[in-house]
Amino acid sequence: MTRIVDMSASPFLRSVQEYMLVRRYSLRTIKSYLYWIKSFILFNQKQHPSSMGTQEVEAFLNHLVVQRNVSASTQAIALNSIAFLYNKYLGQPLGTLSGLRHSKRQAKLPVVLTQNEVALLLSQLAGTHKLMVAMLYGSGLRRIELLRLRTKDIDFNHLQVQVWHGKGNKHRLVTLAPELLAALQAQINEVERLLIGDLTNTVYAGVWMPDAMARKYPKAATSLNWQYLFPASKLSHDPHCGALRRHHFDESALNKVIRRAAIRARIRKNVTSHTLRHSFATHLLQSGADIRTVQQQLGHSDVTTTEIYTHVLNHGAYGVRSPLSSISRQTP
Repeated sequence: MTRIVDMSASPFLRSVQEYMLVRRYSLRTIKSYLYWIKSFILFNQKQHPSSMGTQEVEAFLNHLVVQRNVSASTQAIALNSIAFLYNKYLGQPLGTLSGLRHSKRQAKLPVVLTQNEVALLLSQLAGTHKLMVAMLYGSGLRRIELLRLRTKDIDFNHLQVQVWHGKGNKHRLVTLAPELLAALQAQINEVERLLIGDLTNTVYAGVWMPDAMARKYPKAATSLNWQYLFPASKLSHDPHCGALRRHHFDESALNKVIRRAAIRARIRKNVTSHTLRHSFATHLLQSGADIRTVQQQLGHSDVTTTEIYTHVLNHGAYGVRSPLSSISRQTP
């Protein structure tokens, strides 16, 4: 069974990992929480967390802000990790963190590609890789939302994608570009081909299913509807139970696909999967879409989060006209 991190030297961290695995925390959450719990323990000279409390937690979180200058979101993740450790795992609820210093580091403006740059990026890709990147841009999906899609989540008739359990465990519908329909149908055909092969393996347990769904529909794990739209190339063992399954395409591998394509396209901006989501939102607003519509498409709880894209539109060529342009026109 694949380990999430090397726990061989820490029975305590291994125990925390097993606690989270049994309770079906996502592997991404487990990896993140273990990282910050380990950092907290090392910061406090490897004292056992049960012998520490609010004072040590505040000292660590303040260190992240003052010495390491982390962003507010990073500090929040570290706090969530340690709060889980005390409130859930140890059963020693933390008191009020009245001495906590909150990060004031401003969020960066999003990196946005022009539509020509998006076209250049896509021109460097083919097949499934091109389809994944096109959906990130065309539907404004987060990377993990894309990779967790099941074949049933594509609504061909209404040109929409169903996103289940997105950030904040919320569901939403997003637009689907009609130009992708043929490629999506071909992708589902490929998923079906893989499934037929997998079913010949006597120990194949089917795709991972949410616990309640697995109990209610025991045959769903081997049905085409529930297979991941973008499956992994190989079967692997489920770290929760050891069952042989086909997981979805790897997140880090998708990052590499995008990075290499950007280099080949000679795009000098820092292009990531989230850059395509930023570009989706900005181009929607640029085309005249209402900000509330964009908020719904992105799945933002607060419209102020979406408003960051209006700052992109209101600067440079999209907003204020440079006074140099007036001088240049007057110059003979």
